[in-house]
Amino acid sequence: MNDSLVIIPTYNEKENIEAIVRKVMSLPHPFDLLIVDDSSPDGTADIVRTLQHEFPEKLHLESRTGKLGLGTAYIHGFKYALRQGYEYIFEMDADFSHNPDDLVRLYQACAEEGYDMSIGSRYVQGVNVVNWPMSRVLMSWFASLYVRLITGMPIADTTAGFVCYRRRVLKTIQLNKIRFVGYAFQIEMKFLTFKYGFKIKEVPIIFTDRTKGQSKMSKGIFKEAVLGVIRMKVNSFFRHFDRY
Repeated sequence: MNDSLVIIPTYNEKENIEAIVRKVMSLPHPFDLLIVDDSSPDGTADIVRTLQHEFPEKLHLESRTGKLGLGTAYIHGFKYALRQGYEYIFEMDADFSHNPDDLVRLYQACAEEGYDMSIGSRYVQGVNVVNWPMSRVLMSWFASLYVRLITGMPIADTTAGFVCYRRRVLKTIQLNKIRFVGYAFQIEMKFLTFKYGFKIKEVPIIFTDRTKGQSKMSKGIFKEAVLGVIRMKVNSFFRHFDRY
């Protein structure tokens, strides 16, 4: 079995799913791939099932009933990865906004350089975002600044969804206590990794907005992040972050 598992949550990604699977399978480092599909009505899961005949040992599918949220999809995938014994567990979008080639760089940061979490960062070296309107770039950048100010995390891209975790990080974080289900989930995972004292590295990437399919971003997602970060910080005062 490979030591690396890439988790991709999907909902209506039929335009992208075959291409992203084939790209990940072609990388020089062997990655296994888990698709967590929330009953996509467009048949995304059916495409994955067909591809499993071609990649029977490397491509895995977990289908869930209903659209249950990004955070719960990743937690479902994390628990699967821990049960199966993977050492390096990755988060990535299905729409090519994250370049699959960068998976190798995230892997190297953890496996070769000794970091516990590596983040594909849009903002660690300036602003590296393609095809976003300026309003969205500014909203995202200032959201990360706000999170840094509230939490004290020394992370430029706090909302990034392109991440590699060492197994020990996910075993230490109490996954059943993760509160957020939208994009604030990404902030909470980084905050807990930081609070537990794990080593974190930001790897500069170029983020390219999707060209196919529908974006899942909404104002409610940002509202959850803005209000939730304060609550998350306050709750941390009443929690111990001891690693055993």
